[in-house]
Amino acid sequence: MSYDDVEIEDMEWNGELQAYTYPCPCGDLFQITKDDLRLGEDIARCPSCSLYITVIYNAEDFADAAGKKSLEPSKQQPVAVA
Repeated sequence: MSYDDVEIEDMEWNGELQAYTYPCPCGDLFQITKDDLRLGEDIARCPSCSLYITVIYNAEDFADAAGKKSLEPSKQQPVAVA
């Protein structure tokens, strides 16, 4: 069961992680990448604990990122997930 449902607009883009993030109660950050969102993934996981959140977003906003100027550049890095 998801810890919470969070709208993508309430998350912050983290250029260092190349992921959208949201504060986790454990002190770390829930994380989800643009590639995850493009693939239809809606679960942002915390790398430090077992919690995860459901991300609410419009899949069309991530379907063609090349044509969307409002999105950050797509530079993906692997994110370790415990």
